[in-house]
Parts: sequence; structure tokens; C-alpha cells
Amino acid sequence: MKKISILCIILLSSYATSACDICGCGVGSYYIGLLPDFKQRFIGLRYQHKTMRSHLGPGGTTSYLTTQETYQTAELWGGWNIGRRFRVLGFVPVNINSRENQGVTTSKSGWGDVAAVGYYQLLDKQHTTGRGQLMVQSLWIGGGVKLPTGRYEPAERKENEEAPNNFQLGTASTDFTLNAAYDVRLMDVGINTNVSYKLNTTNKYDYRYGNKFTANVLAYYKIRIADKVSLAPNAGVLYETAAKDKEGGKFTVDMSGGYSLLATVGMEATIGKISAGVNFQPVISQQLADLRVKAGSRAMVHLTYLF
Repeated sequence: MKKISILCIILLSSYATSACDICGCGVGSYYIGLLPDFKQRFIGLRYQHKTMRSHLGPGGTTSYLTTQETYQTAELWGGWNIGRRFRVLGFVPVNINSRENQGVTTSKSGWGDVAAVGYYQLLDKQHTTGRGQLMVQSLWIGGGVKLPTGRYEPAERKENEEAPNNFQLGTASTDFTLNAAYDVRLMDVGINTNVSYKLNTTNKYDYRYGNKFTANVLAYYKIRIADKVSLAPNAGVLYETAAKDKEGGKFTVDMSGGYSLLATVGMEATIGKISAGVNFQPVISQQLADLRVKAGSRAMVHLTYLF
């Protein structure tokens, strides 16, 4: 029987973007969610939409300085199962950032930071319960790398020191992630737990985004409608926490770091070799950049070809 494997790689762990790295905005913000149920390879397009407000006053109050920011990412993504034990995922993003303050909107767009993640399947176990139901367990461990292919503008940081350094297309740093995903499924009902830790390095402008830890739990149910048609509704929670950024090798950036807790709800549909999905993530709780930033809900859609 096929398995659904949910791999939540939050390459954000510290994939540059100070406080907004943690709230899912800005550069290096990747969410995988429920992967398409592919046998060997897949390739597709994804679109992600995220918002945040910055320059908030004490207690999160707004003022004439408050800025509404929107981060959109359109990316080519793909996966390849190599044999039974190895899996490689790749991401090539194009970022579109915009911010509005007092009716004036500024924007920038261009290539983001290319990333790749490799996994090894440490556990692949199947057995039949006493009630004749099939139980499947899998454990994937791996790591990833993000390359500094997106444009980073040091002037942006200097001009907006009272806001997170996330209004960038890239981080200008090579960053790494450590990931693990455990999936247990009884017949068509399953739960997947993911953890990820992202290690950021200092870029050539002497700026280092804070490392980030992410944990995600999703429950899903696979509904088989026909021989080659299936639906997979899923829901869960996503928790992210990030350390503060560092500048000049030793100075802590106040407008960075924090935590956020989000709910996740989504749907995946597969028809033959075509897979489509949608995911929505409303914020439950957050404390970002010493309460000077407030993240909004996130959304993602994808259309993928399985082969």
C-alpha cells in the first residue's frame, strides 16, 4: 500500500529573516506540509502567501510608522526517491515582497535562495494488528543546504534598523538544516511528527540570522474515491522559535527572534499523475521581535506532476 509521508522542513530554522524568519515571512521561508503521494519522482509549482505588520508600538499598538508587508513566493519544487531508502527534495523560488505605509507601496522581486534537502529512511515497518488492520511506520532523517542565490541589500538593513531584516530576496549566507520526520498510519488514518533545526552562518556583510527550531504535528486521512483518485484532508499545529540575529559578530539585533504557534489545515487531491493541494495556517499565539512585529495567516497552493 502507498504511504503518505509528511515532511515539514522548516528551513526557516534560521534561514535568514530575523523575527520574520520565524513568522514565515521573508527570505528562506519554506513549508512542505503533506507531500504528494509519489512513487519515484515529482515536479511542480507552488505559491505561498504571507503577511505581517512591523513598526508596532508598545503592546502591539499601531501608529503612522506601522507597515503592512506581504511576502509571496512562486517556486519550482521537486522530489526524487532514490531506491527505497533515499529521498532528495529541491526548491527554486522567485520572491515578490511588498510593503505599504501611509498609502505608499514599495516592492522588490527576483530569484530567492535555492535549497536542497536529502533524507534517509531509517525505519520502514509494516505489520497487521490483531484486528486485521495494516499499521505502517516510517522514520526519515536528513539534512539540507540553502545557497545564497537571492539578492541581499545591506542598505535595506541600515535604512530600517527598527524593523526585522526580512525585506530581502536572499540572505547572502549558506545555511544548513537537520531534519527528522516520523509517520505512523493505521490503514488510511495517520499522524506525522516533524522536527527541524536550522543553522545559519554569517554572511559577507557580517550579519547572521538566528538559528531556528521548528516542530510540526499533522493528522491526516486518506480517502480513496476511485482507483486513481484520492483525497487527503489534514490538520495540525506548527510551532517555531528562533534566536535573535547577530550583527558585527557580537551585537544582538533586538528586532528579531521570538516564537509563533499556528494551526494548519489543508487538503491534498490526486488524480492519476496529477496532484494538487492547498494549506492554510492561521496564527494561534505569537511573540515576535519583542512584540514589535505581528504575523498574519499564511496560505499555500501547489500543482504537481508525479512520474
